[in-house]
Amino acid sequence: MTTTVIIIIFLAIFATSLHNARGATMEPCLESMKTASLPDLPYAYDALEPAISEEIMRLHHQKHHQTYVTQYNKALNSLRSAMADGDHSSVVKLQSLIKFNGGGHVNHAIFWKNLAPIHEGGGKPPHDPLSSAIDAHFGSLEGLIQKMNAEGAAVQGSGWVWFGLDRELKRLVVETTANQDPLVTKGSHLVPLIGIDVWEHAYYPQYKNARAEYLKNIWTVINWKYASDVFEKHTRDLDIN
Repeated sequence: MTTTVIIIIFLAIFATSLHNARGATMEPCLESMKTASLPDLPYAYDALEPAISEEIMRLHHQKHHQTYVTQYNKALNSLRSAMADGDHSSVVKLQSLIKFNGGGHVNHAIFWKNLAPIHEGGGKPPHDPLSSAIDAHFGSLEGLIQKMNAEGAAVQGSGWVWFGLDRELKRLVVETTANQDPLVTKGSHLVPLIGIDVWEHAYYPQYKNARAEYLKNIWTVINWKYASDVFEKHTRDLDIN
C-alpha cells in the first residue's frame, strides 16, 4: 500500500470520527494495517561494486532503511492509540511522520529492486516494448539517462529522481520528488519504473560531494529487466508509442 493511499485512509477515518458523536471504535481498515518490515536484499552487499561500495550498501540498507521502517511502525502504532483515544490533534500531527518514514520505506523497497549486479544483468539495456517507448519519448536510452542525470544532479538538498509511466497521458516521464516523497504523491496515475536515491547517504561515503559521478556510475547496475516487467504490466491496456 502506498503512502498516499495510507494518508487518504487516515484522513477519511479522521473526517468520519469528527462527525461520529457516538464514539464508535477504530475503523477496521486501520486496525488491520500491518507494520512494515525491512526486506532482504536480492543480492550480496558487495555485489554492486565498484558502482556502489559494500560499505554504502550496508549502511543504506541496515541503518537508513531500517530507521524508516522503525519510525514508520512507531508512528503507525501511535496513530492507532490516538484514534482509539479520539485524540484528533495527535492524528493530524502524526501524518507528516507517516508520510516521511512510510515514503522512505516505499521508495527504498523499489530502489533495491531497481539495482542488480552486472553478472545478473545489471546495466543491460531494456528490451522492447520499453526500449521502443524510450526511443519514442527521449530519442534514445542515452537521452533518457542524460535527462535523469541532469534532473537528479539539480535536486536541491535531498530527494529522488524518477523514470516513470504516466498512465493518464500515456507517456514516459522523468520526475523528481523532495525528501522521501514517493512518485505517487505527484499523482496516482504515475507508476515508478526506476527511482534513484539522491540523498547523500546513498553515495557520500564513496563519492563525497560528487553526486554527478554517482549518477553516472549507477547506470552500470540498473536493473532494466525489473523496469521492463513493471512497464509491461501497466501498459497491457495502453498504447503509448
